[in-house]
Amino acid sequence: MSHHPSRRALLLSAAALAASAGPLATVARAAAATPKVLVIGLDGALLTRIKDATAPNLDALMAAGLTAPSSIHANPLAPTLSGPGWSTLITGVWPDKHNVKDNAFTGARFTQYPDFLTRAERAKPALTTYAVASWAPITDTVFSGTVDTRVSTPSAEYDTGTTSRAVAQLRDGNPDAVFVQLDNIDHAGHSYGAASQQYLDAINTVDGQVGRLVAAIRSRATYPAESWLIMVTADHGHTDAGGHGGSTLPERQTFMIATGPTLAPGSVRHDVKMPDVAASALAHLGVPLDPAWNLDGRPVQQPSADDFDALRPQLQTRVDETGIPTSVLGFTHTPPAGWSVDNSAMGGGGVTEWRGWTFTTDEFWTQSQRDQNRECNVRARNVFAVADGDEWNDKSLSGTFDSTLVSPAYPVTGGRTAALTYTTYYRQESPQKGEVLVSYDDGTPVPVKTYTADVSSRTETVTLQVPAGASRARVRFRYTGGNNWYWVIDGVRLTAS
Repeated sequence: MSHHPSRRALLLSAAALAASAGPLATVARAAAATPKVLVIGLDGALLTRIKDATAPNLDALMAAGLTAPSSIHANPLAPTLSGPGWSTLITGVWPDKHNVKDNAFTGARFTQYPDFLTRAERAKPALTTYAVASWAPITDTVFSGTVDTRVSTPSAEYDTGTTSRAVAQLRDGNPDAVFVQLDNIDHAGHSYGAASQQYLDAINTVDGQVGRLVAAIRSRATYPAESWLIMVTADHGHTDAGGHGGSTLPERQTFMIATGPTLAPGSVRHDVKMPDVAASALAHLGVPLDPAWNLDGRPVQQPSADDFDALRPQLQTRVDETGIPTSVLGFTHTPPAGWSVDNSAMGGGGVTEWRGWTFTTDEFWTQSQRDQNRECNVRARNVFAVADGDEWNDKSLSGTFDSTLVSPAYPVTGGRTAALTYTTYYRQESPQKGEVLVSYDDGTPVPVKTYTADVSSRTETVTLQVPAGASRARVRFRYTGGNNWYWVIDGVRLTAS
């Protein structure tokens, strides 16, 4: 028997939330309201199991706003542990920047990459900030002393005390930004496994606590004049048997459930990543995101269109791969409008999924073969392009890997500069090579960047000198090699000056 509330009850809950003045009011009203943020962190929670559990309050938040499943890293970037996970969510940068690799926080760079409440305080000192956590290192270590109030709940009180303190602050105080971490789902995962009834029961208990937090906001006398962004998230997932720290997809799972201005009720997105929590909170509070901060997160309220993401409805299930579940939709060789793939020099045979440039997702690609650093492709979002000579070679073939991804023609101004930006991740083994070439008005392509050494996940910017008289530029990404490694491309932009 289903443990879910009826669809009618969910819709009524969502309608009640939407009808309330404040967080889900129209954009026009929200613009005049006082912005406030609540971030609720559910340690070790799996979105798939939230949907299986009796969780009417979380279900209502999903019905009233955005649900965004996503994935995180694994070693060698950082293991799927709470220290790296919470640090990423709270600072808005991945572990290669904040440098938290374990639960000891050794070498953390929180001075360079502070928590989002600290950034909010520095930008707007009049703001009231509050953080409370059942896991003490979050409030003792990750959040700085600049935050107005940091509370580590005594272990004897655990999530009950954390919830009561947060409820009192939300109901009776006047906070502008609140962070709450609840720990018991993770505890149940370690003790009984994510496949257990006890894990579902822990979700049900936490759901009641989430309901109390949301109710405390709605009970505020000033609520009609406030615009609340509520985000619920998790630091990592769990295995069915219990535990995390490894590279399996369940351990790497996280999500964002969010309600607030501009977030459409019942919407689902796949372009949201873990660092977006901090960036979204700051943006809602009216804190400008300084490029010098070097954040990896971007505000969920400001989605950025990407050509490759339009391919999600076309994704197919596996053909030759055996490690990927048969139900996972995750690859296509059909490029988006305006793009093409030149396989005229590509070898024959090999693994079908990876013959030439492929458009795929993290869920599909990382399960083709774990623990070969594919899990470290953290800055690509949603659908991305990959040339994977290593996986292509796992079936009999002829020739070598030689495939070129070709962009649409972008407008440029002759005699001026243009900026080519893209997200990339490249793992090298000789004789493999990655080349970025640019042609003007469909003339001869000229190399502008060459990869022959490992490049961690990052955004590249290449300044182009546009020849006099040129009006269009086309970009080519050519990967050549044998049984070597791979190259990821995403988020390609060419901007004329």
